[in-house]
Amino acid sequence: MITHLKARLAATAVTLMIVLHPAAGHAQAAPLPAKHGDMAATPMAHISVQTVGKGTPVILIPGLSSPRVVWDGVVPTLAKTHQVYVVQVNGFGGDDPRANLSPGILDGIVGDLHTLITQSKLGKPAIVGHSMGGLVALMLAKTHPADVGKLMIVDSLPYIGEIFAPGATVAMLEPQARAMRDAMAGAYGKPTNPAANVAAATRMALKPASRTTVASWMAKADARVSAQAMYEDMTTDLRPDMGSIAAPITLVYPWNAGGPTKPAADALYRKAYADAPHITYVDIGDAAHFVMLDQPVAFQAALDDFLRR
Repeated sequence: MITHLKARLAATAVTLMIVLHPAAGHAQAAPLPAKHGDMAATPMAHISVQTVGKGTPVILIPGLSSPRVVWDGVVPTLAKTHQVYVVQVNGFGGDDPRANLSPGILDGIVGDLHTLITQSKLGKPAIVGHSMGGLVALMLAKTHPADVGKLMIVDSLPYIGEIFAPGATVAMLEPQARAMRDAMAGAYGKPTNPAANVAAATRMALKPASRTTVASWMAKADARVSAQAMYEDMTTDLRPDMGSIAAPITLVYPWNAGGPTKPAADALYRKAYADAPHITYVDIGDAAHFVMLDQPVAFQAALDDFLRR
Protein backbone atom coordinates (compact mmCIF):
# COMPACT_ATOMS: atom_id res chain seq x y z
CA MET A 1 0.00 0.00 0.00
CA ILE A 2 2.85 2.37 0.78
CA THR A 3 4.43 1.60 -2.58
CA HIS A 4 1.15 2.44 -4.31
CA LEU A 5 0.86 5.67 -2.32
CA LYS A 6 4.38 6.78 -3.15
CA ALA A 7 3.85 6.06 -6.83
CA ARG A 8 0.64 8.08 -6.80
CA LEU A 9 2.21 10.99 -4.94
CA ALA A 10 5.23 10.97 -7.24
CA ALA A 11 2.98 11.06 -10.30
CA THR A 12 1.03 13.90 -8.73
CA ALA A 13 4.16 15.89 -8.00
CA VAL A 14 5.61 15.38 -11.46
CA THR A 15 2.34 16.24 -13.18
CA LEU A 16 1.85 19.40 -11.17
CA MET A 17 5.41 20.60 -11.62
CA ILE A 18 5.68 20.00 -15.35
CA VAL A 19 2.34 21.10 -16.75
CA LEU A 20 2.07 24.54 -15.17
CA HIS A 21 2.10 27.08 -17.99
CA PRO A 22 1.56 30.82 -17.75
CA ALA A 23 -0.60 32.69 -20.20
CA ALA A 24 1.27 33.87 -23.27
CA GLY A 25 2.79 37.27 -22.73
CA HIS A 26 2.42 37.03 -18.93
CA ALA A 27 1.66 40.52 -17.70
CA GLN A 28 3.85 42.11 -15.03
CA ALA A 29 1.97 43.85 -12.26
CA ALA A 30 3.07 47.28 -11.11
CA PRO A 31 5.25 47.15 -7.94
CA LEU A 32 2.57 48.82 -5.84
CA PRO A 33 0.22 47.53 -3.11
CA ALA A 34 -2.22 45.28 -4.93
CA LYS A 35 -5.88 44.61 -4.24
CA HIS A 36 -7.61 41.34 -3.60
CA GLY A 37 -11.21 41.76 -2.63
CA ASP A 38 -11.31 44.73 -0.27
CA MET A 39 -7.92 44.13 1.37
CA ALA A 40 -4.73 45.87 0.28
CA ALA A 41 -1.59 43.74 -0.04
CA THR A 42 1.72 44.98 1.32
CA PRO A 43 4.56 43.97 -1.04
CA MET A 44 7.88 42.57 0.12
CA ALA A 45 10.76 41.15 -1.92
CA HIS A 46 9.49 37.56 -2.04
CA ILE A 47 5.91 37.74 -0.78
CA SER A 48 3.00 40.12 -0.34
CA VAL A 49 0.81 40.12 2.75
CA GLN A 50 -2.80 41.08 3.36
CA THR A 51 -3.96 41.71 6.92
CA VAL A 52 -7.53 41.44 8.20
CA GLY A 53 -9.20 41.08 11.60
CA LYS A 54 -8.13 41.71 15.17
CA GLY A 55 -6.84 39.43 17.89
CA THR A 56 -4.00 36.96 18.23
CA PRO A 57 -1.97 36.71 15.01
CA VAL A 58 -2.18 33.86 12.50
CA ILE A 59 -0.09 33.63 9.32
CA LEU A 60 -1.42 31.62 6.35
CA ILE A 61 1.08 30.44 3.70
CA PRO A 62 -0.13 28.82 0.43
CA GLY A 63 1.68 26.16 -1.56
CA LEU A 64 3.40 25.87 -4.91
CA SER A 65 1.74 28.03 -7.59
CA SER A 66 -1.23 28.71 -5.29
CA PRO A 67 -2.53 32.24 -4.67
CA ARG A 68 -3.64 33.53 -1.30
CA VAL A 69 -7.30 32.88 -2.17
CA VAL A 70 -6.71 29.21 -1.33
CA TRP A 71 -7.48 30.39 2.23
CA ASP A 72 -10.69 32.29 1.38
CA GLY A 73 -12.82 29.59 2.99
CA VAL A 74 -11.29 30.14 6.43
CA VAL A 75 -10.27 33.81 6.54
CA PRO A 76 -13.71 35.31 7.34
CA THR A 77 -14.16 33.06 10.38
CA LEU A 78 -10.57 33.51 11.54
CA ALA A 79 -10.79 37.29 11.25
CA LYS A 80 -13.54 37.41 13.89
CA THR A 81 -11.07 36.46 16.62
CA HIS A 82 -7.61 36.75 15.06
CA GLN A 83 -5.45 39.15 13.13
CA VAL A 84 -4.89 37.17 9.97
CA TYR A 85 -1.83 37.65 7.75
CA VAL A 86 -2.53 36.09 4.35
CA VAL A 87 0.62 35.48 2.33
CA GLN A 88 1.05 35.22 -1.43
CA VAL A 89 4.35 34.28 -3.02
CA ASN A 90 5.39 36.84 -5.62
CA GLY A 91 4.86 35.40 -9.10
CA PHE A 92 1.80 33.36 -8.10
CA GLY A 93 -1.76 34.54 -8.68
CA GLY A 94 -0.55 36.77 -11.53
CA ASP A 95 1.62 38.91 -9.25
CA ASP A 96 4.92 40.53 -10.21
CA PRO A 97 7.70 37.98 -9.43
CA ARG A 98 9.93 40.71 -7.98
CA ALA A 99 12.94 39.01 -6.29
CA ASN A 100 11.63 35.52 -7.07
CA LEU A 101 13.23 35.45 -10.51
CA SER A 102 16.51 34.65 -8.75
CA PRO A 103 17.45 31.50 -6.79
CA GLY A 104 16.84 31.48 -3.06
CA ILE A 105 13.04 31.79 -3.18
CA LEU A 106 12.29 29.63 -0.14
CA ASP A 107 15.01 31.23 1.98
CA GLY A 108 13.73 34.61 0.79
CA ILE A 109 10.19 33.78 1.90
CA VAL A 110 11.52 32.73 5.30
CA GLY A 111 13.45 35.99 5.52
CA ASP A 112 10.39 38.07 4.63
CA LEU A 113 8.29 36.21 7.20
CA HIS A 114 10.94 36.87 9.85
CA THR A 115 10.89 40.57 8.94
CA LEU A 116 7.10 40.64 9.08
CA ILE A 117 6.98 38.96 12.49
CA THR A 118 9.73 41.06 14.08
CA GLN A 119 8.83 44.44 12.60
CA SER A 120 5.12 43.97 13.31
CA LYS A 121 5.95 42.68 16.81
CA LEU A 122 3.76 39.62 16.40
CA GLY A 123 5.52 37.67 19.14
CA LYS A 124 5.06 33.98 18.43
CA PRO A 125 2.16 33.71 15.98
CA ALA A 126 0.47 30.55 14.84
CA ILE A 127 1.68 29.57 11.37
CA VAL A 128 -0.42 27.58 8.89
CA GLY A 129 1.28 26.30 5.73
CA HIS A 130 -0.04 24.15 2.88
CA SER A 131 2.27 21.97 0.75
CA MET A 132 5.35 24.08 -0.09
CA GLY A 133 4.01 26.60 2.43
CA GLY A 134 4.24 23.86 5.05
CA LEU A 135 7.89 23.29 4.22
CA VAL A 136 8.51 27.04 4.49
CA ALA A 137 6.80 27.05 7.90
CA LEU A 138 9.12 24.27 9.07
CA MET A 139 12.12 26.18 7.71
CA LEU A 140 11.03 29.26 9.64
CA ALA A 141 10.68 27.23 12.84
CA LYS A 142 14.16 25.79 12.31
CA THR A 143 15.90 29.06 11.42
CA HIS A 144 13.98 31.47 13.67
CA PRO A 145 12.44 29.42 16.50
CA ALA A 146 11.50 32.57 18.42
CA ASP A 147 9.19 33.55 15.55
CA VAL A 148 6.86 30.57 15.87
CA GLY A 149 4.27 29.76 18.50
CA LYS A 150 2.83 26.67 16.83
CA LEU A 151 2.61 25.15 13.37
CA MET A 152 -0.23 23.66 11.36
CA ILE A 153 1.30 21.78 8.41
CA VAL A 154 -1.20 20.81 5.71
CA ASP A 155 -0.20 17.87 3.50
CA SER A 156 3.52 18.55 3.42
CA LEU A 157 6.60 16.43 4.10
CA PRO A 158 9.97 17.37 5.61
CA TYR A 159 11.51 16.00 2.40
CA ILE A 160 9.51 15.44 -0.76
CA GLY A 161 12.13 13.01 -2.03
CA GLU A 162 10.54 10.31 0.12
CA ILE A 163 7.65 10.08 -2.34
CA PHE A 164 10.05 9.27 -5.17
CA ALA A 165 12.14 6.65 -3.42
CA PRO A 166 12.48 5.46 0.19
CA GLY A 167 15.67 6.82 1.71
CA ALA A 168 16.27 9.20 -1.20
CA THR A 169 18.89 11.89 -0.63
CA VAL A 170 19.11 15.37 -2.11
CA ALA A 171 22.13 14.27 -4.17
CA MET A 172 20.12 11.42 -5.65
CA LEU A 173 17.15 13.63 -6.53
CA GLU A 174 18.91 16.82 -7.65
CA PRO A 175 19.52 15.88 -11.32
CA GLN A 176 15.84 14.99 -11.75
CA ALA A 177 14.79 18.16 -9.94
CA ARG A 178 17.09 20.25 -12.14
CA ALA A 179 15.72 18.73 -15.34
CA MET A 180 12.14 19.30 -14.19
CA ARG A 181 12.96 22.91 -13.26
CA ASP A 182 14.51 23.64 -16.63
CA ALA A 183 11.65 22.07 -18.58
CA MET A 184 9.08 23.91 -16.53
CA ALA A 185 10.80 27.30 -16.78
CA GLY A 186 11.14 26.79 -20.53
CA ALA A 187 7.35 26.92 -20.82
CA TYR A 188 7.27 30.58 -19.78
CA GLY A 189 5.62 32.79 -22.38
CA LYS A 190 4.21 29.88 -24.36
CA PRO A 191 0.49 29.17 -24.83
CA THR A 192 -1.33 27.57 -21.96
CA ASN A 193 -2.28 23.90 -21.94
CA PRO A 194 -5.73 23.86 -20.31
CA ALA A 195 -6.17 20.09 -20.67
CA ALA A 196 -2.89 19.42 -18.88
CA ASN A 197 -3.80 21.82 -16.10
CA VAL A 198 -7.14 20.07 -15.67
CA ALA A 199 -5.38 16.68 -15.57
CA ALA A 200 -3.00 17.92 -12.89
CA ALA A 201 -5.82 19.48 -10.89
CA THR A 202 -7.68 16.16 -11.02
CA ARG A 203 -4.83 14.62 -9.03
CA MET A 204 -4.84 17.49 -6.55
CA ALA A 205 -8.54 17.74 -5.67
CA LEU A 206 -11.60 15.48 -5.65
CA LYS A 207 -14.55 17.82 -6.15
CA PRO A 208 -15.23 19.07 -9.70
CA ALA A 209 -15.44 22.68 -8.49
CA SER A 210 -12.17 22.30 -6.59
CA ARG A 211 -10.45 20.92 -9.68
CA THR A 212 -11.64 23.82 -11.82
CA THR A 213 -10.36 26.29 -9.26
CA VAL A 214 -6.95 24.64 -8.94
CA ALA A 215 -6.54 24.47 -12.73
CA SER A 216 -7.23 28.21 -12.98
CA TRP A 217 -4.57 28.93 -10.35
CA MET A 218 -2.01 26.91 -12.30
CA ALA A 219 -2.63 28.97 -15.42
CA LYS A 220 -1.92 32.23 -13.56
CA ALA A 221 1.37 31.20 -11.93
CA ASP A 222 4.64 32.45 -13.42
CA ALA A 223 6.34 29.26 -14.62
CA ARG A 224 9.80 30.65 -13.90
CA VAL A 225 8.94 31.18 -10.24
CA SER A 226 7.09 27.86 -9.96
CA ALA A 227 10.06 26.06 -11.54
CA GLN A 228 12.68 27.47 -9.17
CA ALA A 229 10.45 27.12 -6.10
CA MET A 230 9.73 23.50 -7.06
CA TYR A 231 13.45 22.82 -7.47
CA GLU A 232 14.23 24.29 -4.05
CA ASP A 233 11.39 22.31 -2.48
CA MET A 234 12.71 19.07 -4.00
CA THR A 235 16.27 19.78 -2.82
CA THR A 236 15.43 20.80 0.76
CA ASP A 237 15.69 18.03 3.33
CA LEU A 238 14.53 18.86 6.84
CA ARG A 239 14.44 15.28 8.11
CA PRO A 240 17.61 15.71 10.22
CA ASP A 241 16.12 18.85 11.80
CA MET A 242 12.71 17.57 12.84
CA GLY A 243 13.84 16.56 16.32
CA SER A 244 15.03 20.10 17.05
CA ILE A 245 11.82 21.91 16.09
CA ALA A 246 10.38 22.78 19.48
CA ALA A 247 7.17 24.42 18.27
CA PRO A 248 4.12 22.13 18.53
CA ILE A 249 3.11 20.78 15.13
CA THR A 250 -0.37 19.81 14.01
CA LEU A 251 -0.12 17.77 10.81
CA VAL A 252 -3.25 17.67 8.66
CA TYR A 253 -3.24 15.10 5.86
CA PRO A 254 -5.90 13.75 3.47
CA TRP A 255 -6.96 10.30 2.36
CA ASN A 256 -9.64 8.88 0.12
CA ALA A 257 -10.97 5.59 -1.21
CA GLY A 258 -9.11 5.97 -4.50
CA GLY A 259 -5.78 6.27 -2.72
CA PRO A 260 -4.01 7.02 -0.60
CA THR A 261 -6.26 5.07 1.75
CA LYS A 262 -6.25 5.91 5.43
CA PRO A 263 -3.84 3.10 6.48
CA ALA A 264 -1.37 4.08 3.76
CA ALA A 265 -1.58 7.78 4.54
CA ASP A 266 -1.25 7.12 8.28
CA ALA A 267 1.91 5.11 7.74
CA LEU A 268 3.57 7.63 5.41
CA TYR A 269 2.95 10.77 7.42
CA ARG A 270 3.55 9.27 10.84
CA LYS A 271 6.90 7.94 9.68
CA ALA A 272 7.86 11.29 8.14
CA TYR A 273 7.15 13.20 11.36
CA ALA A 274 8.17 10.53 13.86
CA ASP A 275 11.11 12.61 15.14
CA ALA A 276 9.04 15.74 15.82
CA PRO A 277 8.91 16.14 19.63
CA HIS A 278 5.45 17.74 19.77
CA ILE A 279 3.17 16.43 17.02
CA THR A 280 -0.59 15.98 16.65
CA TYR A 281 -1.92 14.05 13.63
CA VAL A 282 -5.24 15.01 12.04
CA ASP A 283 -6.46 12.99 9.06
CA ILE A 284 -9.32 14.19 6.87
CA GLY A 285 -11.04 11.63 4.67
CA ASP A 286 -12.63 11.99 1.24
CA ALA A 287 -10.08 14.64 0.36
CA ALA A 288 -7.01 15.09 -1.81
CA HIS A 289 -4.07 17.51 -1.63
CA PHE A 290 -6.27 20.63 -1.54
CA VAL A 291 -8.04 19.36 1.55
CA MET A 292 -9.37 22.83 2.41
CA LEU A 293 -11.30 22.85 -0.87
CA ASP A 294 -12.49 19.25 -0.80
CA GLN A 295 -13.58 19.24 2.86
CA PRO A 296 -13.99 22.86 4.00
CA VAL A 297 -16.09 22.08 7.09
CA ALA A 298 -13.69 19.41 8.38
CA PHE A 299 -10.70 21.63 7.60
CA GLN A 300 -12.24 24.58 9.44
CA ALA A 301 -12.86 22.34 12.44
CA ALA A 302 -9.24 21.14 12.40
CA LEU A 303 -8.02 24.72 12.17
CA ASP A 304 -10.25 25.82 15.05
CA ASP A 305 -8.97 22.94 17.21
CA PHE A 306 -5.37 23.83 16.35
CA LEU A 307 -5.84 27.45 17.38
CA ARG A 308 -7.55 26.47 20.65
CA ARG A 309 -4.62 24.28 21.73
